[in-house]
Amino acid sequence: MPQLRIAQDEHADEVLSNDPFALLVGMLLDQQFPMERAFAGPAKILDRFGTLDPAAIAAADAVAFADLCATPPAIHRYGRSMAGRVQDLARVVLAEYDGDAAAIWSTSGDTATLLRRLSALPGFGIQKSRIFAALLGKQLGVQPAGWREAIGPYAEPGSFRSVADVVDEQSLLKVRAFKKAAKAAATSAT
Repeated sequence: MPQLRIAQDEHADEVLSNDPFALLVGMLLDQQFPMERAFAGPAKILDRFGTLDPAAIAAADAVAFADLCATPPAIHRYGRSMAGRVQDLARVVLAEYDGDAAAIWSTSGDTATLLRRLSALPGFGIQKSRIFAALLGKQLGVQPAGWREAIGPYAEPGSFRSVADVVDEQSLLKVRAFKKAAKAAATSAT
């Protein structure tokens, strides 16, 4: 996998770059929490738990796993509830993809199947699925026929709308500015 720069932390980005399950977990954690901190979560789990193997995470004691996820600095502002979601995600990857998170996209064949698979994951709705598919397309070269059209604005080149566009600190700031402006526009419209 190419070197990702989403977490803006060398170790965390290395984990994201080398482990497809880590990348899925980072996307799962990317809600109501600063993006770069969400994507640093998988490295925290790896450092504390010793592995990101979906089978080991799925089998872990729920209370002990929640404790390690909530230990400051926590993987998320809601570390305990997100620990449960990470375990749910691990169970789905284990049961449906034989523990191979990359199989979700590497065997999808087309964009519709990819989006359907992503949307079926715990904690992934259609918008998060489109953002993740845009990340796969823009940064990892996963570009089934018609991917830009099916994914929509998140797939537009240089749009700086989401994590799909974060490749360095400057692009992170652009995405943050876009999100702030979108939130302000939504607030003023109500």
